Amino acid sequence: MRKHAIVLGLTFVGLAGFAVFAGWAFFEGSKVGGGWRSLGPIWPYVVGGCVLVGALSAFFMWLAFYSANHGYDDRIDPDDKYY
Repeated sequence: MRKHAIVLGLTFVGLAGFAVFAGWAFFEGSKVGGGWRSLGPIWPYVVGGCVLVGALSAFFMWLAFYSANHGYDDRIDPDDKYY
């Protein structure tokens, strides 16, 4: 039980540290260079990347369910003569 508490504690500390860093980076980002307006030219690339990753993830999920629903993932019994 103690081992689980240590792992959970370290996980919580790590996530809390990352949350603090992300908040600091977000608020300090508004002061660097031109602020958030200077990020305007990269938004189409960010949105395009998100759409592409979403489409690719949806395709792979569809492919996994398609193969499972059509029996492509079933194991073949070597003793069965009619497969």
